Amino acid sequence: MATRAFLSSRRRERSSTHDGFLRYRNFRWAKIASAICLIAIVAYLLIDVEPHPNGGSAEGYILGTIGALLILWLTLLGVRKRAMTAGRWSLKSWTSAHVYLGLSLIVIATLHTGFQFGWNVHTLAYVLMMLVILSGLWGISMYAALPKLLSDNRDMMTETQMLEALRSIDRQLHDAAQPLDQQHADLVQASLDENVFGGSVWARLTGSYPRCATRVAQAELRRETAYRPKIDDDPLERVDALLTRKEAILNRVRRHLRIKALLEVWLYVHVPVTFALIAALSAHIVSVFFYW
Repeated sequence: MATRAFLSSRRRERSSTHDGFLRYRNFRWAKIASAICLIAIVAYLLIDVEPHPNGGSAEGYILGTIGALLILWLTLLGVRKRAMTAGRWSLKSWTSAHVYLGLSLIVIATLHTGFQFGWNVHTLAYVLMMLVILSGLWGISMYAALPKLLSDNRDMMTETQMLEALRSIDRQLHDAAQPLDQQHADLVQASLDENVFGGSVWARLTGSYPRCATRVAQAELRRETAYRPKIDDDPLERVDALLTRKEAILNRVRRHLRIKALLEVWLYVHVPVTFALIAALSAHIVSVFFYW
């Protein structure tokens, strides 16, 4: 019986370990966040005061304090990521709480405003908060869909192995291009000189490289060989075959870089807007306590 209980405990532990952070402990933090939102909504509806609860009322101050403390706590996730620990406040638990408590801010902050908006620093803080939340939702959707695409694209290869395969093809291309005339050799050299990590941010995100030197070289060589008779050990044919292999590897590497970029690009909105939110929140608090 003891052995069976131990094995059952181990299975539950493994199951918990492999649960995603969104499903952590059977949606524990989703339930906690939902309960907080429900309490806030019920309290807002039941409090019978005139004017209705808003940022300047006692209830508004309570909700505002809770919201401000939540925002400050949510910003600590970046610090928490540097400490890998298990247990109640494991990184997975912290990330799950970050997501669901962050979403609860939509309700808490909206009720805090009393649905009163205007062209002021208070509304600016609210808008920035919503941008942070929306960018976070975009990031979650990316992490839900893209890791599998990243794994499928690698096809059991690591990024290092893909780059080594590319370097191997380049060495073969360099040797195969030696018999070519200057014009064709320059095309191959342009392909060899091309930086696989080069290109604009837009090219990285879209995977579109219209000026790819490898593709240009291959197109030029095929125009040369399209209408001429086949020759045994034709150096142009050998170079063309190598360029075809290189383009296939390049496409895989660029897809890999594109997926990684899509996984990371949302942070370039999420993090800076978070700092802007903290600044606007500070201005909001100072203006409320010192000027109202």
